[in-house]
Amino acid sequence: MRMGIIGLPQSGKTTLFNALTRGTQPTGALSGKMEVHTAVVDVPDKRVDILSDMFTPKKTIYAKVTYADIAGLDGSASKSGISGTLLNQLTQMDGFIHVVRCFDDENVPHPSGSVDPRRDLLAMDSEFVLNDLIAVERKLERLADERRKGGGRDKGLIDREIALFERFHQALSEEQALRGVEISAEEEKLLSGFGFLSRKPVLVVFNLAENQPAPAFEYDSPGTQLVALQGKLEMDISQLPPEDAALFLEEYGIEEPSLNRMIRLSYDLLGLQSFFTVGPDEVRAWTVQRGATAPEAAGEIHTDLQKGFIRAEVIAYDDLIALGGMGDARSKGKLRLEGKDYIVQDGDILNIRFNI
Repeated sequence: MRMGIIGLPQSGKTTLFNALTRGTQPTGALSGKMEVHTAVVDVPDKRVDILSDMFTPKKTIYAKVTYADIAGLDGSASKSGISGTLLNQLTQMDGFIHVVRCFDDENVPHPSGSVDPRRDLLAMDSEFVLNDLIAVERKLERLADERRKGGGRDKGLIDREIALFERFHQALSEEQALRGVEISAEEEKLLSGFGFLSRKPVLVVFNLAENQPAPAFEYDSPGTQLVALQGKLEMDISQLPPEDAALFLEEYGIEEPSLNRMIRLSYDLLGLQSFFTVGPDEVRAWTVQRGATAPEAAGEIHTDLQKGFIRAEVIAYDDLIALGGMGDARSKGKLRLEGKDYIVQDGDILNIRFNI
């Protein structure tokens, strides 16, 4: 999973990046330059901790997420759209974390002169919609030329592409993100290679000052979720030693850092879930799309497991914990064999039987 952290200048993108990655990148810079900082971090999951305690493996491996702090967007895309390296970075992301500034700080002036979360949120939406509109118009021009000249691809296929991109054009012309346009599985295939920015899911993060309430305004956009957190406080907590961080959370009555909830929301937004493999050598969390079959999950472990898939031994995490171990799970009939059509559930523990 690759999540791009975006937002207008001085919104606190790098502060959030540091909080998520325990990084120390300088904050508050206003260079306007295109810069990208990336880091791979573990996805917090108490289930992995509990399984590790149960099996005492040599290695414990969490699911991973890559965060990219992407600077260079300022809400003023020109008629030519977002260009160059910046657009290339954005299209590579699976989704975005859009940091919206809510805090006042006289030492960090807002580039627009005032703090207005709704204005800033809509400005970034408009930037992505405008960029996609330009790309769609160019594609429609090329398709029209291709159909007129003939002699190439099947005209029926070209017509289907034209119909799809005309639907996109209508939505974008009405300033609607492409996340809200329903498309079929066949149309999804036609979009291979297109990294439309307004189709990517977005987690909007309202970056608050300490003890500041979240903004109250209506914002209903498909493929979008909202979360509020105190970015500076979260960064400070993340950079404490684990023991001190735990004491801090306990003192303030905080069950867990808001970052953990944000990561879970990112998983949900992208339609992802975790399954586990366990044993004396390794306990490991793996990430798959919701709706993935057992062979597809096996392929996340190794392509050979998917090619030679025979059966999967499966037990639900809750069942294993309730029973206390694999031995009791087998004797109680909770460890079952599933075939190629089995849809993996969040928290499943899999052991793949294969032959190649």
